[in-house]
Amino acid sequence: MSSFLSSSIGKKLIMSLSGLFLVLFLLVHLILNSFLMFDSTGELFNAGAHFMAMPVIRFGLQPVLFGGFIVHIIYAIILTLQNQKARPQKYASQNLGNSSTWSSRNMFVLGGLVLVFIAMHLMHFFVPIQIQGNVHDDYQLVKNLFTNGSTGLVYTGLYVVGAILLGLHLAHGFWSAFQSIGMSNIIWRARLEKAGYIYAIIISGGFIIIPLYLHFFA
Repeated sequence: MSSFLSSSIGKKLIMSLSGLFLVLFLLVHLILNSFLMFDSTGELFNAGAHFMAMPVIRFGLQPVLFGGFIVHIIYAIILTLQNQKARPQKYASQNLGNSSTWSSRNMFVLGGLVLVFIAMHLMHFFVPIQIQGNVHDDYQLVKNLFTNGSTGLVYTGLYVVGAILLGLHLAHGFWSAFQSIGMSNIIWRARLEKAGYIYAIIISGGFIIIPLYLHFFA
């Protein structure tokens, strides 16, 4: 078992499973964040945020979530370095435009940029709410970030860019993860590619709409 997990296939499997776990989390996170648009009083979003801060979630599921992030990042780095070592010829010198998408050729770069976006997101919301514990109105904290004049416009733009990068990463990562766990025949690959694009549009579009709505209409 240990030899399988240390093999290239085993590493791809681990990265894929952790990626699918994060894909599911993104959907839950988007649903919770969508409450920001459905209740101008903020009570609905605050109720959801307070539920996520319950001890069973905070000390049970959150460590699992962070563990999933760490595992996904570590194995992405390992596999990227292995691929570069096995194929030292640079992509720039190859004609891959007709055989692969831009996002598939730049998954590691996209992942790094998404990681920067996640770090910014944690700094804005997770740290003051979960770590410092000095926020009593989560809705107002989020709203203030995006509505505070020119600064709010800058943060709105940054979050829109971050959501676009996330969508590009998901567009390839979604079907690639299923391929790595065995669903790789021609019929399923075509279906999963379409599903991946649809899912990426839903997630990315949702995270784009929310900051735009808060800045321009809240």
